[in-house]
Amino acid sequence: MSGTLPTAPERSPVTELASVNLADPIVHAEHDLAPMWERLRAREPVARHDHVPGQQGFWVVSRHADVMSVYRQPDFFGSTEGNVMDTLLHGGDSSSGRMLAVSDGEQHRGMRRTVQHGFSAEVLDQLGHSIRAATGKLLAQAVERGSCDFAKDVAAHIPIAAICELLGVPAADSAYIMGLSNSALGSDAPGQTQRDAQLAQSEILVYFAQHARKLRGSPGNDLVSMLTTSEVDGRPVPDDVIVFNCYSLVLGGDETTRLSMVGGLLALIEHPEQWQRFKNGDIQVDRLVEEVMRWTTPAIHVGRTALRDTVLGGRKIAEGDVVTLWNSSANVDEEVFTDPTAFDCSRWPNRHVSFGFGPHFCVGAQLGRLELEALFSAVRVEVSRAELSGSVGRFYSNFLSGISSLPIVLHR
Repeated sequence: MSGTLPTAPERSPVTELASVNLADPIVHAEHDLAPMWERLRAREPVARHDHVPGQQGFWVVSRHADVMSVYRQPDFFGSTEGNVMDTLLHGGDSSSGRMLAVSDGEQHRGMRRTVQHGFSAEVLDQLGHSIRAATGKLLAQAVERGSCDFAKDVAAHIPIAAICELLGVPAADSAYIMGLSNSALGSDAPGQTQRDAQLAQSEILVYFAQHARKLRGSPGNDLVSMLTTSEVDGRPVPDDVIVFNCYSLVLGGDETTRLSMVGGLLALIEHPEQWQRFKNGDIQVDRLVEEVMRWTTPAIHVGRTALRDTVLGGRKIAEGDVVTLWNSSANVDEEVFTDPTAFDCSRWPNRHVSFGFGPHFCVGAQLGRLELEALFSAVRVEVSRAELSGSVGRFYSNFLSGISSLPIVLHR
């Protein structure tokens, strides 16, 4: 791949936690926090974020070992109050106990068993055929045109189509769901208000409430139909539980995979030696996918609430404290990854935490991997090289990180 055309713009580096507000989406889109994370991992791996006036303080966990410790201990660090800063710092999550991501204990286990049926090997095999066909068609069209915005013209359509098929959403509605998903957790530009995000979130909930009612009367072979006819602990799954979990699957399965796709292709453009090794077949596609997930880390943090007084990384954590786990830092921890700032598509083992860990490990992880493998397998066959052709746009969010716009030229 050529390096003669534009590269992604540099972001201003940050070294001190006290100089930024991690709850501000602009911080993550416009600043390079890598120097700060490196400093925190070495000197204060469990740090307080108390310096923003009018904002609740919280703990910042940056080291891989400490992040894994919290993931492993749901009895000490709970999810029911919320699992991201935006809910934890503003009164908790309204879907508590009714959505897989914000439930714990037996309630979580029962709900997870039910939802996992929708990700069986048979379902994923069937989805795989659709995903590979749709991905190949989208990429072929982009190559034929020669230039495209890879984020909007290719990557944006793959995960949302798969999620909509999984949930029994008509193909004609996928563009509508994609637009709502893009606004619910962030924005392609600075300035989106919390109310804008809440409106998008509400519209997703309304859509799936109507969708679930329709499928209760006429179920199909999709996950929502399965949920409408399933029982948890001997009782039918309530409508609100179905709706909230549809919401979670849409947001969790769409944005994160899309951002990984875009960030992964940009990484290959910026690392031509890795591209050539991949094209030559020296790198397996599954290992490329794992490195792309580590490198991009689309879900940059996860939140928990301390359920009792405890100690983490030598710091005393009080019951009720908000604890944020920074996957974006854990995934470049020098104690775990050799040369962590290198994009190495043959890296193995790859102990990234981009899908989480423990009881809350991402239920759709295998679907995400399948989508990424389909894309990069098609790229290896169809594209000889790719070049940036314009300015790269970044996604504005304090939860998701990545590229919102990637104008490129694709060569057959």
